[in-house]
Amino acid sequence: MLFYSFFKSLVGKDVVVELKNDLSICGTLHSVDQYLNIKLTDISVTDPEKYPHMLSVKNCFIRGSVVRYVQLPGDEVDTQLLQDAARKEAVSSR
Repeated sequence: MLFYSFFKSLVGKDVVVELKNDLSICGTLHSVDQYLNIKLTDISVTDPEKYPHMLSVKNCFIRGSVVRYVQLPGDEVDTQLLQDAARKEAVSSR
């Protein structure tokens, strides 16, 4: 639940989602669910020459199991808070 809560705090921020098929999509994080499925709005593709069919798409839903990476805005992430939360979750799961 740690990552779910973390991503919920980033709703409204611009992120880049890299999929397992090497497609990278930039967009505004609209919502995320407990399975880490992601909905992006105002999307663009980082390599439009390779994926021209994605140029007309403005919003998308991404299944959590196909996500390889999520690149987050560096100034929006409180790494100390995230580390503390991870430690607390690890201790409570013992």
